[in-house]
Amino acid sequence: MRVETIRTEGLGDSTYVLIDEGLAIVVDPQRDIDRFEAVLDESGVELRMVLETHLHNDYISGGRDLAKRHDGEHVLPAGAAPVFKHRPAFHLEDMEVGQLVVRPLHTPGHTPEHTSYLILADDHPVLVFSGGSLLVGSAGRSDLLGEDRADGLARLQYASVERLASLPDEVGLYPTHGAGSFCTTSAASSVTSTIGAEKANSPVLSYPDEDSFVAGQLSNLVPYPSYYRHMGPANLKGPPAVTHFEVPRLTRADYEELDDAGVVVDARPKEDFAAGHLAGSLAVELRDDFGTWVGWVVDFGSPLTLVMNERQDEQEAVRQLSRIGFDDVQGVVTDLSEWASLVSHQMVAVDQFTEAVSRGEQILDVRAPNERQESWITGSTHRYVPDLVDTPLTGMDETRPLWLACGTGYRANIAASLLEKEGFEPIVLTDAGVTEVLEELSKRGSDRWHSPATVAS
Repeated sequence: MRVETIRTEGLGDSTYVLIDEGLAIVVDPQRDIDRFEAVLDESGVELRMVLETHLHNDYISGGRDLAKRHDGEHVLPAGAAPVFKHRPAFHLEDMEVGQLVVRPLHTPGHTPEHTSYLILADDHPVLVFSGGSLLVGSAGRSDLLGEDRADGLARLQYASVERLASLPDEVGLYPTHGAGSFCTTSAASSVTSTIGAEKANSPVLSYPDEDSFVAGQLSNLVPYPSYYRHMGPANLKGPPAVTHFEVPRLTRADYEELDDAGVVVDARPKEDFAAGHLAGSLAVELRDDFGTWVGWVVDFGSPLTLVMNERQDEQEAVRQLSRIGFDDVQGVVTDLSEWASLVSHQMVAVDQFTEAVSRGEQILDVRAPNERQESWITGSTHRYVPDLVDTPLTGMDETRPLWLACGTGYRANIAASLLEKEGFEPIVLTDAGVTEVLEELSKRGSDRWHSPATVAS
């Protein structure tokens, strides 16, 4: 028996393909199922079962079509009750796959219906697919279905992680959510672990009682992408899987003939965007979490037109968008030379930004709230990037340049494209962030320009 792990880094998730005696089980697949079919084909195995641990909040599942295309069973928690045909998994109601036994364990907390799957070989527990329940060094967050349900779900999660921790120490732990996922309550570490290792090291298994666990689970939670609220309802309906990611190349004439170009998302490197871009376009550079950021700052389901360089992988961009339900991509523009007028903004290095701070320029910090709490530039204004989408930036002078910083320049570039629409002149700190500015200020003896984390901003 072996387990293949297929990571989706931009989501912070893992899909697993368990292979034993020529048979396979796939756990929590995303919508782009060609990746998992490739593993099945290369291994020459027969897919018997697709297991879903819960109705996912961070992506659209491809489980229904993956199972259908390979004559396998699609298994969901009994409480999920989607509208399509599936096999419901009931607590402790064993299912057989060849010589293996799949034992569902109801582990609510991340979602009400959440179910983990214990795999037994020769009647011995070998590993557990824990989805969004017990993670490596963390646990699935319980607030994604609304603050009014968070306390109750956190109490269920306490019982669930304790249930999983009661398994034998040698049982392998294979969670879906991991490092980089907004579905975790704290920073999850490596992809897989064992029950014994988690009992020895995991903070979520060290709380003395339920109340302290709940308090810990619901404190210091980071904001999560706005598109999440659309994923559960979508997964109840089971949208079709996607295996083709080609979209047309667009000239300026093609672009102007579109009935609805929708939101223009410029996925080029931030330096290229700063040098010249279409007025009103949104800067989200293509990288592993491109889809997540588009889903956070663009209204769900909006038509999109992409701007990319010839050397960039446009199919990767479309693939990421399809995972979260952005299917209406009109095409890709790869040549902006046909446009007579482009908009640009300035990008600066740490030394220039530090000089601006020392001069008293207006500074906007667009990092996440938890980053801001750790350290900040005294006198700077804070607004997390997603909050700029629907709420105008007030208290800043539009007649003066606005200096933007985050951690690396990625989010500051997104913010710059949003603020241009409001009439601001953005100047973006690139390839560095607030931390580097604070270090430079400290070197110059300007400690008054930053505050320790123990002082409220």
